[in-house]
Amino acid sequence: MSLDHGFPFDPTYGYDLDALLAVIPPEPPADFAAFWSARYARAREQRPAAELRPAGWADERFEVHDLSYESTGGMRIGGWVLAPRRLPVRRGFVIGHGYGGREGPDLDLPFDDAVLFFPCARGISRSRCAGLPEAPNEHVLWGIDDRERYVLGGCVDDVWVAVTALEELFPGARGRVGYLGISFGGGIGAMAVPWDERIASAHYNVPSFGHQALRLSLPTIGSGEAVQRYRQQCGHIPETLRYYDAAVAARFTTVPVHVAAALFDPVVAPPGQFAVYNALPDEKRLFVLDAGHFDYPRRVEQQRMLLAELEQFFGCDESRISPLV
Repeated sequence: MSLDHGFPFDPTYGYDLDALLAVIPPEPPADFAAFWSARYARAREQRPAAELRPAGWADERFEVHDLSYESTGGMRIGGWVLAPRRLPVRRGFVIGHGYGGREGPDLDLPFDDAVLFFPCARGISRSRCAGLPEAPNEHVLWGIDDRERYVLGGCVDDVWVAVTALEELFPGARGRVGYLGISFGGGIGAMAVPWDERIASAHYNVPSFGHQALRLSLPTIGSGEAVQRYRQQCGHIPETLRYYDAAVAARFTTVPVHVAAALFDPVVAPPGQFAVYNALPDEKRLFVLDAGHFDYPRRVEQQRMLLAELEQFFGCDESRISPLV
Protein backbone atom coordinates (compact mmCIF):
# COMPACT_ATOMS: atom_id res chain seq x y z
CA MET A 1 0.00 0.00 0.00
CA SER A 2 1.39 3.42 -0.97
CA LEU A 3 0.34 6.78 0.46
CA ASP A 4 0.59 10.11 -1.32
CA HIS A 5 2.78 12.56 0.55
CA GLY A 6 4.92 15.63 0.04
CA PHE A 7 7.97 14.66 2.09
CA PRO A 8 11.42 14.79 0.47
CA PHE A 9 12.07 11.23 1.65
CA ASP A 10 10.20 7.93 1.75
CA PRO A 11 8.51 7.51 5.19
CA THR A 12 8.63 3.71 4.75
CA TYR A 13 12.42 3.95 4.39
CA GLY A 14 12.24 1.03 1.96
CA TYR A 15 11.09 -1.46 4.62
CA ASP A 16 8.14 -3.79 4.16
CA LEU A 17 6.56 -5.64 7.08
CA ASP A 18 8.90 -8.63 6.82
CA ALA A 19 11.94 -6.35 6.83
CA LEU A 20 10.60 -4.40 9.81
CA LEU A 21 10.07 -7.61 11.77
CA ALA A 22 13.69 -8.52 11.03
CA VAL A 23 15.19 -5.33 12.54
CA ILE A 24 17.65 -6.43 15.22
CA PRO A 25 17.64 -4.27 18.38
CA PRO A 26 20.97 -2.98 19.72
CA GLU A 27 22.84 -4.70 22.52
CA PRO A 28 22.77 -2.97 25.94
CA PRO A 29 25.83 -1.44 27.61
CA ALA A 30 27.21 -3.69 30.35
CA ASP A 31 25.84 -1.47 33.13
CA PHE A 32 22.49 -0.70 31.48
CA ALA A 33 20.34 -2.59 34.00
CA ALA A 34 22.35 -1.27 36.94
CA PHE A 35 21.90 2.31 35.73
CA TRP A 36 18.15 2.03 35.38
CA SER A 37 17.61 -0.01 38.53
CA ALA A 38 19.44 2.61 40.58
CA ARG A 39 17.44 5.39 38.97
CA TYR A 40 14.19 3.60 39.73
CA ALA A 41 15.20 3.05 43.35
CA ARG A 42 15.79 6.79 43.76
CA ALA A 43 12.45 7.65 42.15
CA ARG A 44 10.60 5.26 44.48
CA GLU A 45 11.84 7.35 47.41
CA GLN A 46 10.11 10.45 46.01
CA ARG A 47 6.95 11.42 47.86
CA PRO A 48 4.59 12.93 45.28
CA ALA A 49 2.39 15.04 47.61
CA ALA A 50 -0.29 14.63 44.95
CA GLU A 51 -3.26 16.97 44.79
CA LEU A 52 -6.57 16.57 42.97
CA ARG A 53 -8.95 19.45 42.30
CA PRO A 54 -12.22 19.50 40.36
CA ALA A 55 -11.49 20.35 36.75
CA GLY A 56 -14.65 22.44 36.41
CA TRP A 57 -16.19 20.44 33.61
CA ALA A 58 -18.09 17.16 33.45
CA ASP A 59 -18.00 13.90 31.55
CA GLU A 60 -20.69 11.23 31.38
CA ARG A 61 -18.36 8.34 32.31
CA PHE A 62 -15.79 9.98 34.56
CA GLU A 63 -15.24 12.50 37.30
CA VAL A 64 -12.60 14.90 35.97
CA HIS A 65 -9.83 16.26 38.19
CA ASP A 66 -6.81 18.48 37.72
CA LEU A 67 -3.68 16.67 38.89
CA SER A 68 -0.52 18.01 40.49
CA TYR A 69 2.36 16.11 42.09
CA GLU A 70 6.03 16.53 42.86
CA SER A 71 8.48 14.43 40.86
CA THR A 72 12.23 14.09 41.21
CA GLY A 73 14.45 17.15 41.21
CA GLY A 74 11.66 19.25 42.70
CA MET A 75 9.70 19.22 39.44
CA ARG A 76 5.98 19.90 39.88
CA ILE A 77 4.03 17.83 37.38
CA GLY A 78 0.55 18.78 36.19
CA GLY A 79 -2.09 16.82 34.34
CA TRP A 80 -5.56 15.33 34.64
CA VAL A 81 -7.22 12.38 36.32
CA LEU A 82 -10.39 10.59 35.22
CA ALA A 83 -12.12 8.55 37.94
CA PRO A 84 -15.03 6.23 37.04
CA ARG A 85 -18.51 7.45 37.93
CA ARG A 86 -20.45 4.18 37.76
CA LEU A 87 -18.03 1.50 38.99
CA PRO A 88 -15.57 1.18 41.86
CA VAL A 89 -11.91 1.62 40.94
CA ARG A 90 -10.48 -1.84 40.22
CA ARG A 91 -7.35 -0.79 38.32
CA GLY A 92 -5.46 2.20 37.01
CA PHE A 93 -3.51 3.42 34.02
CA VAL A 94 -0.77 6.01 33.60
CA ILE A 95 -1.03 7.46 30.10
CA GLY A 96 1.81 9.21 28.30
CA HIS A 97 1.46 11.79 25.53
CA GLY A 98 3.28 12.63 22.32
CA TYR A 99 5.96 15.29 21.95
CA GLY A 100 3.28 17.79 21.02
CA GLY A 101 2.08 17.72 24.62
CA ARG A 102 -1.44 17.29 25.87
CA GLU A 103 -4.44 19.67 25.97
CA GLY A 104 -6.69 17.38 27.98
CA PRO A 105 -7.41 13.77 28.92
CA ASP A 106 -8.47 11.13 26.40
CA LEU A 107 -12.15 10.39 26.92
CA ASP A 108 -12.49 7.44 24.54
CA LEU A 109 -10.41 4.80 26.34
CA PRO A 110 -12.49 1.65 26.99
CA PHE A 111 -11.77 1.23 30.72
CA ASP A 112 -14.89 2.00 32.76
CA ASP A 113 -13.51 0.48 35.99
CA ALA A 114 -10.14 2.26 35.89
CA VAL A 115 -8.75 5.51 37.20
CA LEU A 116 -6.81 7.18 34.38
CA PHE A 117 -3.79 9.38 35.11
CA PHE A 118 -2.67 11.80 32.38
CA PRO A 119 0.54 13.45 33.63
CA CYS A 120 2.38 15.91 31.41
CA ALA A 121 6.09 15.19 31.17
CA ARG A 122 8.39 17.75 32.77
CA GLY A 123 8.70 20.90 30.72
CA ILE A 124 5.65 20.17 28.57
CA SER A 125 2.05 21.46 28.65
CA ARG A 126 0.82 21.57 32.28
CA SER A 127 4.35 20.79 33.48
CA ARG A 128 6.04 23.79 31.88
CA CYS A 129 8.85 25.22 33.98
CA ALA A 130 11.42 27.98 33.71
CA GLY A 131 14.70 26.88 32.21
CA LEU A 132 13.42 23.76 30.48
CA PRO A 133 12.37 24.30 26.84
CA GLU A 134 9.04 22.90 25.69
CA ALA A 135 9.67 22.75 21.93
CA PRO A 136 10.49 19.12 21.01
CA ASN A 137 13.65 19.98 19.05
CA GLU A 138 15.04 21.76 22.13
CA HIS A 139 13.55 19.56 24.85
CA VAL A 140 15.07 16.39 23.33
CA LEU A 141 18.58 17.88 23.64
CA TRP A 142 18.34 19.09 27.24
CA GLY A 143 21.21 17.52 29.23
CA ILE A 144 21.98 15.07 26.44
CA ASP A 145 25.69 14.85 27.29
CA ASP A 146 25.07 13.67 30.87
CA ARG A 147 23.16 10.43 31.36
CA GLU A 148 22.20 11.44 34.91
CA ARG A 149 20.81 14.84 33.87
CA TYR A 150 19.32 14.01 30.47
CA VAL A 151 15.72 15.21 30.37
CA LEU A 152 14.37 11.88 29.12
CA GLY A 153 15.51 10.30 32.37
CA GLY A 154 13.51 12.87 34.30
CA CYS A 155 10.49 12.09 32.12
CA VAL A 156 10.82 8.40 33.01
CA ASP A 157 10.98 9.43 36.68
CA ASP A 158 7.72 11.33 36.16
CA VAL A 159 6.03 8.07 35.08
CA TRP A 160 7.29 6.15 38.10
CA VAL A 161 6.23 8.88 40.52
CA ALA A 162 2.84 9.02 38.77
CA VAL A 163 2.36 5.33 39.64
CA THR A 164 3.20 6.14 43.27
CA ALA A 165 0.67 8.98 43.26
CA LEU A 166 -2.01 6.83 41.62
CA GLU A 167 -1.65 4.03 44.17
CA GLU A 168 -1.64 6.45 47.10
CA LEU A 169 -4.71 8.35 45.92
CA PHE A 170 -6.63 5.28 44.72
CA PRO A 171 -5.66 2.26 46.85
CA GLY A 172 -8.17 0.12 44.95
CA ALA A 173 -5.85 0.23 41.95
CA ARG A 174 -2.75 -0.86 43.86
CA GLY A 175 -1.07 -3.79 42.13
CA ARG A 176 -3.34 -3.37 39.09
CA VAL A 177 -1.64 -0.60 37.13
CA GLY A 178 -1.03 -0.49 33.39
CA TYR A 179 0.78 1.98 31.16
CA LEU A 180 -0.22 3.40 27.78
CA GLY A 181 1.88 5.82 25.74
CA ILE A 182 2.01 7.22 22.24
CA SER A 183 5.08 8.36 20.26
CA PHE A 184 7.24 10.22 22.82
CA GLY A 185 5.14 8.64 25.57
CA GLY A 186 5.54 5.21 24.00
CA GLY A 187 9.31 5.46 24.06
CA ILE A 188 9.36 6.84 27.60
CA GLY A 189 7.09 3.99 28.67
CA ALA A 190 9.35 1.39 27.08
CA MET A 191 12.17 2.78 29.23
CA ALA A 192 10.05 2.96 32.40
CA VAL A 193 8.10 -0.30 32.43
CA PRO A 194 10.91 -2.90 32.71
CA TRP A 195 12.10 -1.64 36.10
CA ASP A 196 8.78 -0.93 37.83
CA GLU A 197 7.28 -4.12 39.28
CA ARG A 198 4.04 -2.23 39.99
CA ILE A 199 3.23 -1.97 36.26
CA ALA A 200 1.55 -5.20 35.17
CA SER A 201 1.06 -4.57 31.43
CA ALA A 202 1.61 -1.88 28.81
CA HIS A 203 0.77 -0.52 25.38
CA TYR A 204 3.13 1.50 23.18
CA ASN A 205 1.70 3.30 20.14
CA VAL A 206 4.28 4.25 17.46
CA PRO A 207 7.01 4.37 20.16
CA SER A 208 9.91 6.76 19.73
CA PHE A 209 13.58 6.44 20.79
CA GLY A 210 13.94 2.90 19.45
CA HIS A 211 17.33 1.85 18.03
CA GLN A 212 19.00 5.23 18.46
CA ALA A 213 21.86 4.56 16.04
CA LEU A 214 19.42 3.64 13.26
CA ARG A 215 17.05 6.46 14.26
CA LEU A 216 19.81 9.00 13.79
CA SER A 217 20.68 7.69 10.33
CA LEU A 218 17.20 8.12 8.80
CA PRO A 219 15.63 11.40 7.63
CA THR A 220 12.74 12.63 9.78
CA ILE A 221 10.67 15.69 10.59
CA GLY A 222 10.46 14.64 14.26
CA SER A 223 12.65 15.32 17.29
CA GLY A 224 15.26 12.98 15.89
CA GLU A 225 16.18 15.68 13.36
CA ALA A 226 17.45 17.93 16.17
CA VAL A 227 19.55 15.09 17.58
CA GLN A 228 20.93 14.40 14.10
CA ARG A 229 22.03 18.03 13.80
CA TYR A 230 23.58 17.85 17.26
CA ARG A 231 25.49 14.71 16.29
CA GLN A 232 26.83 16.44 13.18
CA GLN A 233 28.02 19.35 15.29
CA CYS A 234 29.81 17.23 17.89
CA GLY A 235 30.97 14.57 15.43
CA HIS A 236 29.59 11.51 17.23
CA ILE A 237 26.46 10.00 18.72
CA PRO A 238 26.35 10.99 22.40
CA GLU A 239 27.16 8.02 24.64
CA THR A 240 24.12 8.99 26.72
CA LEU A 241 21.80 7.71 23.99
CA ARG A 242 22.99 4.13 24.47
CA TYR A 243 21.19 4.30 27.84
CA TYR A 244 18.10 6.04 26.44
CA ASP A 245 17.22 3.56 23.73
CA ALA A 246 13.67 2.24 23.98
CA ALA A 247 14.55 -0.91 22.04
CA VAL A 248 17.43 -1.71 24.39
CA ALA A 249 15.20 -1.16 27.42
CA ALA A 250 12.47 -3.34 25.90
CA ARG A 251 14.81 -6.35 26.13
CA PHE A 252 14.39 -6.23 29.93
CA THR A 253 10.57 -6.24 29.92
CA THR A 254 8.88 -9.05 31.84
CA VAL A 255 5.17 -8.13 31.48
CA PRO A 256 2.75 -8.44 28.54
CA VAL A 257 3.03 -5.56 26.07
CA HIS A 258 0.83 -4.51 23.16
CA VAL A 259 2.50 -2.46 20.42
CA ALA A 260 0.90 -0.48 17.60
CA ALA A 261 3.61 0.13 15.00
CA ALA A 262 3.32 1.87 11.64
CA LEU A 263 4.51 0.94 8.17
CA PHE A 264 4.81 4.61 7.17
CA ASP A 265 5.81 7.42 9.53
CA PRO A 266 7.72 10.63 8.76
CA VAL A 267 8.16 11.55 12.45
CA VAL A 268 9.13 8.26 14.13
CA ALA A 269 10.80 6.01 11.58
CA PRO A 270 9.11 2.58 11.45
CA PRO A 271 12.36 0.59 11.85
CA GLY A 272 12.81 2.18 15.28
CA GLN A 273 9.22 1.39 16.25
CA PHE A 274 9.57 -2.24 15.22
CA ALA A 275 12.94 -2.50 16.98
CA VAL A 276 11.04 -1.87 20.22
CA TYR A 277 8.50 -4.58 19.40
CA ASN A 278 11.14 -7.04 18.21
CA ALA A 279 13.14 -6.58 21.42
CA LEU A 280 10.28 -7.57 23.71
CA PRO A 281 11.19 -11.04 25.02
CA ASP A 282 7.96 -12.29 26.54
CA GLU A 283 4.25 -12.13 25.79
CA LYS A 284 3.62 -9.44 23.21
CA ARG A 285 1.05 -8.48 20.61
CA LEU A 286 1.38 -6.35 17.47
CA PHE A 287 -1.17 -4.13 15.75
CA VAL A 288 0.11 -2.90 12.38
CA LEU A 289 -0.93 0.63 11.42
CA ASP A 290 -0.88 1.84 7.84
CA ALA A 291 0.76 5.06 9.03
CA GLY A 292 1.73 7.07 12.07
CA HIS A 293 1.84 10.86 12.52
CA PHE A 294 -0.01 11.18 9.21
CA ASP A 295 -3.63 11.31 8.11
CA TYR A 296 -4.58 8.38 5.88
CA PRO A 297 -7.77 6.80 4.53
CA ARG A 298 -8.13 4.04 7.13
CA ARG A 299 -7.03 6.11 10.14
CA VAL A 300 -10.46 6.32 11.86
CA GLU A 301 -11.21 2.67 11.13
CA GLN A 302 -7.85 1.51 12.48
CA GLN A 303 -8.19 3.68 15.58
CA ARG A 304 -11.54 2.05 16.31
CA MET A 305 -10.05 -1.41 15.78
CA LEU A 306 -7.09 -0.56 17.99
CA LEU A 307 -9.29 0.59 20.89
CA ALA A 308 -11.28 -2.63 20.64
CA GLU A 309 -8.08 -4.66 20.69
CA LEU A 310 -6.79 -2.75 23.72
CA GLU A 311 -10.02 -3.43 25.59
CA GLN A 312 -9.51 -7.13 24.90
CA PHE A 313 -5.77 -7.10 25.65
CA PHE A 314 -6.12 -5.41 29.03
CA GLY A 315 -9.41 -7.00 29.95
CA CYS A 316 -9.46 -10.62 28.87
CA ASP A 317 -6.83 -11.97 31.27
CA GLU A 318 -7.22 -11.20 34.99
CA SER A 319 -3.50 -11.75 35.55
CA ARG A 320 -2.71 -8.69 33.45
CA ILE A 321 -4.21 -6.41 36.07
CA SER A 322 -3.35 -8.48 39.12
CA PRO A 323 -0.42 -8.07 41.48
CA LEU A 324 2.80 -9.70 40.32
CA VAL A 325 3.97 -12.55 42.56
